[in-house]
Amino acid sequence: MKLYSDVGVQRVGQLVGDLVFVAWVLVCVELGLIVFKITNALGLPGRKAASAGDGLAGQLRRLSEPIGKVPAVGDQLRSPIDGAAGAAGQMAQAGRDMAHAVEQLAYVLAGVTIALPVLFAVLIWLPRRIRFSRRATAAQRFIDSAADLDLFALRAMANQPMHKLAKISDDPVSAWRERDQTVIAQLATLELRSNGIKPPT
Repeated sequence: MKLYSDVGVQRVGQLVGDLVFVAWVLVCVELGLIVFKITNALGLPGRKAASAGDGLAGQLRRLSEPIGKVPAVGDQLRSPIDGAAGAAGQMAQAGRDMAHAVEQLAYVLAGVTIALPVLFAVLIWLPRRIRFSRRATAAQRFIDSAADLDLFALRAMANQPMHKLAKISDDPVSAWRERDQTVIAQLATLELRSNGIKPPT
């Protein structure tokens, strides 16, 4: 499979295009990471609330144990403290839920920030590279020697713009039929170079 043109200017253009594509992907990934960090930072209050709630619940539960041992009124004194510990636990869980939701949102936003621009670039870049590779690979299979130039001269008359054909000959069809080797070579070279192949010497 042929990935790059043999023609200097065309090959440079392909290399530049590939490098721009890679740079674009890297920029999108970097931007996605920034979006993730900024969005995920919004979950900081939830994480702090979870930490504070867990700490408060733990302290209340530790306080509840000795109070519960007070004779006669221990259970009555312990009940509101246990209730407060439960409320603190619920607050901690709510903070964790909020932080988790923000984190999930951060992943989604980062994924969209990366995926959409990269997909757009792939839809522009990849088909062109595939088309070139298929054309160049197929052309290379047919071009073994100067004897194969006749086929590419014929294809040039079918594919190439009229103004380019006119620069080669006023009547390229007649020249091709009359086996004018100079015109055939020029036509074939025109077609081969458009497919990224240098003509055989």
